[in-house]
Order: sequence, then C-alpha cells, then structure tokens
Amino acid sequence: MTTSIIITLCILILLAYLFDLSSAKTRIPSVILLLLLGWVIKQLTIFFNVVVPDLSSLLPILGTIGLILIVLEGSLELELDKSKLPMVKKAFFVSFFPILAVGLILAGLLSYYSGYNFKQSLVNVIPLAVISSAIAIPTAKNLKTYDREFVTYESSLSDIVGVIFFNFIALNAVIDGHAFFEFGWQLVLILIVSFFATVGLSYLLGRINHHIKFIPIMVMLILIYTISKIYHLPSLLFILLFGIFLGNLDALKKYKYIALLKPDNLDKEVHKFREIATEAAFVIRTFFFILFGYLLETADLINLQTLLWAGIVVAAIFLIRAIQLKISGLPLFPLLFIAPRGLITILLFLSILPEDRISMVDNSLIIQVIVLTALIMMGGMMGVKKEKPVDHKPAHEDSHT
Repeated sequence: MTTSIIITLCILILLAYLFDLSSAKTRIPSVILLLLLGWVIKQLTIFFNVVVPDLSSLLPILGTIGLILIVLEGSLELELDKSKLPMVKKAFFVSFFPILAVGLILAGLLSYYSGYNFKQSLVNVIPLAVISSAIAIPTAKNLKTYDREFVTYESSLSDIVGVIFFNFIALNAVIDGHAFFEFGWQLVLILIVSFFATVGLSYLLGRINHHIKFIPIMVMLILIYTISKIYHLPSLLFILLFGIFLGNLDALKKYKYIALLKPDNLDKEVHKFREIATEAAFVIRTFFFILFGYLLETADLINLQTLLWAGIVVAAIFLIRAIQLKISGLPLFPLLFIAPRGLITILLFLSILPEDRISMVDNSLIIQVIVLTALIMMGGMMGVKKEKPVDHKPAHEDSHT
C-alpha cells in the first residue's frame, strides 16, 4: 500500500508538471486538466472498487497553505517603482468595485427571489465575487508583461479585499460605526504586524547560516498568517507586503535603515527563496486542485436546478468586469476573460457558519461557477497570440478610474 501511494503521488506530480509545460502551447490552463485528472481518478476508484478514506478535511488545509504560497510567489515577482503606481491603482479599483457590485447585486437578487435577509445572502455570495489568484496568476504567466503584472496585482488584491469584505460582513451582527472602527483598527494592526514581521523575517533570512533556512521562514510566514487570521486580521495583506519587500530590495537599499539588512547579501538569499516558494506553490496547488476534482460529484456538476443561477452569476461577473475595465481604460482582451473563481471561493464558502448558510448557494452552484469561469478563461486564452512577453501599456495609462 505504501509503495502504491508513493508511485501514485509521483505520477500525479509529473503529470501536473507536463500540464504546466503544455499550457503555453495548448492555451489550456493547467487547473482545468488538474480538475479533470482528479475527477477521472474518482471514477477509476469507483470502477475498481478501491477504498479511499475521506479526504475532504484536507481541502481547506491545502487551500490555505496554497493561497499563502501563491500570493507570496506572485508578490515576489512584482516590481515596486513610481511607474507601477497607475497600474496598482487600476488593479485595486478593478478588484474592489466588482467584488462590491457583484456581491450587492447577487445578494439583492437572492434576497428578493428566495426571501432570505440581505445580510445573510451577502455572506453567501461574496465567495462568488472574488477572483482566484491560485488560478489567475499561473494562467497569466503566458501574457505580455503589463497584463501579467496587472493580473498578479489584481487577483492578489481581489483575494485580500474579498477576505476582508467577507469577514467584515460575516463577523458583525450589525454594520454600524463600531464595526467600521473595529475594521480600521484591524487594518492598522496588520500593517504594524507586517512591518515588524517583514523586518524580522528578512533579518533572519540574511543571517541564518544553517543549511536549512528557507523552510523555517516559510513556516513562520504560515504561522503569522494563521495567528493573524484567528484574530480576524487581513493577514493576506502581510503576505503581499512581505513578498513585495523582498522582491524589491534593489529599489529600497538606498534607504539607510534598509541598508542595515545588508540587501546585497540578502538579495542572493531572496533569489533562492523565490525558487523554493515557486516550487512549493506548484506542489500544493497541484494536490489542491486534484483533490478538489476528486471530491467533485458529477451530480453537482450537472445539477439543472442550480445551473440557471450559475449562469446568472457568471453573466453578472463578466458584465460588471467589462464595465470596470472600460471605465479604467484597460483593454477587454485578454483581461476580461481572466476572472476565475477557485481556491479562495472554496475557502470562503467553507468558512460560512452553519447558521448563515442558505440552501440556494450550495456545492452545486459553487462548483458550476468555478467550472464555467475556468472554461471561459480557457476560451479567452485560446485567442492570445503566441509571442514573447513584451512591455506594453494600455491606452490612457494615466486616466483615472
């Protein structure tokens, strides 16, 4: 049994690697193939009567670790300079307003047609309004430089804004002045935590001489994230800031206090750290989506009772996204199509308290929206020209949203 498990895991990782290599040529996002692989494995276990223990409890664990590593991986690649500020501003608005608009519109429709109160409906639909950086960032690696960086910023900010918005609505029985005060305090607190944790971890990264140094740093990142999450702090913001800091040491070393960290030596370690983070994110992402595909129920996927609502949700997602992209002066192609739902949607959905769940937003609806948005993204990527990444900026770069 042990040998069979080891062989199976090795084959799955190698297949995922082949999917990742082939995605640049086939334009089929590797996540689609991973989900399909997981589903096929489930059918084979049923056909051959293979007894597999319940693995559903692993999904949120892999999802949380995967989310941390994927946001870290993406943020380490981002360049921090004044020329990027317009793009960051656009990415924030393109991530923030669609979450707000999709959430409010879907919650209004749900409460009107189903009779649930608006707040309860909003808690259930927010997971559907958030772009999954776990799918968007790997998919965007084949895009031009500007589009790739924009998608990384946008999807990472979408995860952060989505988690903050979800916690704000779900954890406050009444939305009043006190709730906004608590939110402001949590934001300030995570910025303070991020500052000291980033400085401390960067110092350790540059000073540890032991041959094992990167795994302890990653474990401490996950630990700080998890503890911050217990106190309902927007801990993904810490991961994003930490990655941006390490990825931009060359731009920051002119500051006196940064020079104390010996950025020239630290930069060499950051390069190795980035490589390990990228490969760790690949492994965790692989097993998460294979497991999710394995746990997919065919009946949920083809459930006609929720398919209409799934279509309405997806239509609202892309209509609002198109409007926001046009307002922001950004090209619709290919950015319009890169709005997948996935890992973060599942994590937020699983975080809904039992007393807040509503029957209309169930596994079938979540799965159908995830699959439909992934297929639309795949269709959009099919039309992307195969060319070497080059810098390009959309028209009206300095226009305001």
